Amino acid sequence: MSKALRARQDMEKERETLQAWKERVGQELDRVVAFWMEHSHDQEHGGFFTCLGRDGQLYDDLKYVWLQGRQVWMYCRLYRTFERFHRAQLLDAAKAGGEFLLRYARVAPPSKKCAFVLTRDGRPVKVQRTIFSECFYTMAMDELWRTTGEARYQTEAVEMMDQIVHWVREDASELGRPQLQGAPAVEPMAVPMMLLNLVEQLGEADEGLAGKYAELGDWCARRILQHVQRDGQAVLENVSEDGKELSGCLGRQQNPGHALEAGWFLLRHFIRKGDPELRAHVVDKLLLLPFHSGWDPDHGGLFYFQDADDFCPTQLEWAMKLWWPHSEAMIAFLMGYSDSGDPELLRLFYQVAEYTFCQFRDPEYGEWFGYLSREGKVALTIKGGPFKGCFHVPRCLAMCEEMLGALLSRPAPAPA
Repeated sequence: MSKALRARQDMEKERETLQAWKERVGQELDRVVAFWMEHSHDQEHGGFFTCLGRDGQLYDDLKYVWLQGRQVWMYCRLYRTFERFHRAQLLDAAKAGGEFLLRYARVAPPSKKCAFVLTRDGRPVKVQRTIFSECFYTMAMDELWRTTGEARYQTEAVEMMDQIVHWVREDASELGRPQLQGAPAVEPMAVPMMLLNLVEQLGEADEGLAGKYAELGDWCARRILQHVQRDGQAVLENVSEDGKELSGCLGRQQNPGHALEAGWFLLRHFIRKGDPELRAHVVDKLLLLPFHSGWDPDHGGLFYFQDADDFCPTQLEWAMKLWWPHSEAMIAFLMGYSDSGDPELLRLFYQVAEYTFCQFRDPEYGEWFGYLSREGKVALTIKGGPFKGCFHVPRCLAMCEEMLGALLSRPAPAPA
């Protein structure tokens, strides 16, 4: 067989594999969305239930603001970008969720500070001294504006965004965190990566807002890259505010899933900016490095936490396999391959996707289990709770379906 014919056959086989995964991912997205549409809608008060058991049965009616915002964003994004999800039921639920957030998320208006937990009817239960409820509130409002065309939602998104930026870069006193003498000044990677995600969200197809937040996006990218430490050999979850390694367990903490998520946020940012050198750096340091150090060689799957010096991590769940790091890894490797064409990145996508579909997917009731033991056995049968809602799984599946479709739409190379 000639080399040209063999190459042609290899390309055809690869396209068949891509097509099979596109169909598999698309079917799974349909099943996941159906689960949340059937079980999570609060028809009386608006918003969504997320504390759902394996079969969708409600075990707690508390509402977590960041999960409310995530589900509003997810429904709107699906409605806006997928023809088969252009359904009135999806949009109506998203709007009801958005109105629930507008009425109840902020604890004491006119302050922008949002609750972390609300009762079913919207009374505040708990506040966190962080920015994350507000970040997902912003994402929800911006996507509602894009989907409905109602300017009040965009106004709400921009006002909250500007408040978040003020808290992060100027004055965090309203968040309520006490400044204790012995506490180090820490920058968790979650803060700049979440802000970068908001910059991409608000700037999408909007030259005015893209320009307004351009400097902020570059600042976020620089801050995330400061977490690549030890001469480029480790990605650390926490660093000092001036980008130095911290002492103790806090400084050595690693979270492979977070590094991979930050990686694809950065990759998307640098693709948009047209910077091939930084794209290659991100693939090397925030995709390949945390994956190879974080993949369990004995049982497969990504460890949840690691210690950069190989001490036993202090987190009790450090060796568990959670749904969201694997979702982020699927996005990261497929995005990396789509940009670079590096077959190693596609191989890693297949590796992670196969593990994820085999271990997390529930073929009986739909959606994915969220929490597995190190060996890959289901540890918690719940499908949702304070941290897992209608977000990481459908976002992963929707983005992967789009990227696989884009790859398949590229013309095949002409035979030699």
